[in-house]
Amino acid sequence: MERTSVRSARGRRGSRPSGDDRELAILATAEALLGERALSEISIDDLARGAGISRPTFYFYFPSKDAVLLALLDRVIAQAETTSLGFLDHLPDDPARHWRSAINAFYESFGAHRAVALACAQARRTNPEVQRLWAAVMGTWVDRTATAIQAERDRGAAPDGIPARDLALVLNSMNERVLHAVFAAEEPALAEADAVDTLLQVWLSSIYSTYVTTYGSEVPATER
Repeated sequence: MERTSVRSARGRRGSRPSGDDRELAILATAEALLGERALSEISIDDLARGAGISRPTFYFYFPSKDAVLLALLDRVIAQAETTSLGFLDHLPDDPARHWRSAINAFYESFGAHRAVALACAQARRTNPEVQRLWAAVMGTWVDRTATAIQAERDRGAAPDGIPARDLALVLNSMNERVLHAVFAAEEPALAEADAVDTLLQVWLSSIYSTYVTTYGSEVPATER
């Protein structure tokens, strides 16, 4: 499936190379600091100092610390999409394995950058640009999931039921909430080691109805 285009010019000013060492240093500093405190408690001076640059130089790369957060989110989204690319195109080969791979791609990408994920979830309450970016990304993931569910129905592997897009919306929203709770170490929350497999069970039972899975192995419901 094609990769979503979510990047914009909101971060770097002009068209400077994305591999600029100072830009990368700003992003690395921001992610490290987000692991310690909220974005509201991080100053431009903190970011500039950590990156080894002056405050005026910071503004040459980013217009604000919100722009830094958006750039970090862009990178995590790109990583998740690159990792998940193509899994859903091969569902007929082994549905349980490929659905798991798709779920796990997002768990691993956002889990490896959980400070960014949590900061963006917080920022969505007040930052319209973060809201728009996340809405666009979620919309793309919902559409892809809906297309895959409908393809499984069309080939006779999954039964008809509620509209594919409605089911896709619920499943993706569930993933978002469950993984947020895991990454934030909320109570109650699933054990992190069980999160992907538990989500997979719900996805398989919701999409295929007659199938459950025991942490990776597909089992007909009549044999339970």
